[in-house]
Amino acid sequence: MAKLLIRLAAARVGLACTALLVGYVGGALAFGFDDVAEKARQLAAKPYAAARVDLPAELKNLGYDRYREIRFDPQKAQWRGQALPFELTFFHLGDLHTQPVSINEVVEQNVRRIAFDRRNFDYGKNRFAPERWAGLGFAGFRVHYALNSPDYKDELVAFLDASYFRALGQGQRYGLSARALAIDTVGGQREEFPRFVEFWVERPAPAATQLVIWALLDSPRSTGAYRFTLQPGEDTVADVQARLYLRAGVATLGLAPLTSMFLHGENQPRPGDFRPEVHDSDGLMIATGDGAGGGEWLWRPLINPSRPLVSSFAAHELKGFGLMQRDRSFASYQDTEARYDRRPSAWITPQGSWGPGRVELLQLPTSVETNDNVVAYWVPERAPAPGEPFDFAYRMRWQGDRQQRPPLGWTVQSRRGFVASEEQPDPRQVQYVVDFDGPGLRALRPDASVEAMVSAGVSARVMERNAYRNAATGTWRMTVRVARLQPSQPVELRAFLQHDDLALTETWTPIIPPD
Repeated sequence: MAKLLIRLAAARVGLACTALLVGYVGGALAFGFDDVAEKARQLAAKPYAAARVDLPAELKNLGYDRYREIRFDPQKAQWRGQALPFELTFFHLGDLHTQPVSINEVVEQNVRRIAFDRRNFDYGKNRFAPERWAGLGFAGFRVHYALNSPDYKDELVAFLDASYFRALGQGQRYGLSARALAIDTVGGQREEFPRFVEFWVERPAPAATQLVIWALLDSPRSTGAYRFTLQPGEDTVADVQARLYLRAGVATLGLAPLTSMFLHGENQPRPGDFRPEVHDSDGLMIATGDGAGGGEWLWRPLINPSRPLVSSFAAHELKGFGLMQRDRSFASYQDTEARYDRRPSAWITPQGSWGPGRVELLQLPTSVETNDNVVAYWVPERAPAPGEPFDFAYRMRWQGDRQQRPPLGWTVQSRRGFVASEEQPDPRQVQYVVDFDGPGLRALRPDASVEAMVSAGVSARVMERNAYRNAATGTWRMTVRVARLQPSQPVELRAFLQHDDLALTETWTPIIPPD
């Protein structure tokens, strides 16, 4: 089973640095994706060689608070003063961030290495002797853009550690993360975390609305070339082109992985916490196809299980998937600092057919909100053979209040509780109260004949199901009561609203974890 994914705390704080541009290393031809792909191919033909890291002792033993003291000088950001729409700042090595990456600037036909310079950092209260550090690199970098105001360049995207990156649209706060690749998150002996070892960033034109970044991936069993085309806006869009090479076989190859946090929510209250909900994402949404134009929209509410829980959603063809933060109301969270109501959703749309496969969802137990305990990714039915190039592409949208919805109705909230029996809760029975909304539902008459279609598999029995209009909100409410026949087994429910033999909503498919 995969190890618990720990969100690196330093990624939450406003740290950055910058560097000087030095050294011509380019050639006469324009740099592009094929150049990075050739590097990946050559790398895959060689045995994996882990990077040797020899950080100064004072950086290795910093700790979180002392690492926060290291600040960048915003006046020395890459492209500062050149009237360009984007700027770069850089993360310093230290504390948990110990793996250096090479970062280059691409200018017309030239590639230039961006070198570390200690003079671009303010080390705060730390008592260092940085003049003795030789050849120190960067832990990662951030892109800045005037996202919310023309007077200030906000942080737009950050690449830090392994192949993790996070992005923001207008009015959003950092929440869930994305990764380039997931290997053996489930099904292998141990999860492998490929990492970006080198980046190339194209210097933008003065009127550019996009930024292009190339990245080289490496790990014991994989290499890869990536091209990110970032377009900031209300939804910040990242178009991703990738080519992978495997050095050896893998049990699970996860494409476009998303990583998030769910501590507690409306379906799983936490006694003692004044905040009704604490999560970066509240559900997994999937759109599938059957190869003939049909398909289904699924909604799996997230939970914080007592032990690791894996779900798999097979599809002939994937239309899209994402970890979504649907609940955008501050009243649902009551956290004035974390502002979970402004955390983004991330929606993945394949570019071209990805063929048959499955969306896999791993949910891990956590007791604190600083742990990322949710992972979702696409697993192709056939993984490439070692040495065989594997190409795929997708579009990623980082969305806020306006986000991807099913064309039919969707789940607004789902609340779980026990059923009272002789004034005592009956642990064998579980009740859900689910609200749906959507234009089709709003168009129905209040007295329309709407039916709740519910199934529970072999490990539970549906005892009661109802559907009616919620006059207080104008939404439609479904109540479901099920009896668990095998409490030691998980229960996967499937339910949707129907009118005149036509589906009105997505399929709501929660999981009741085993006792």
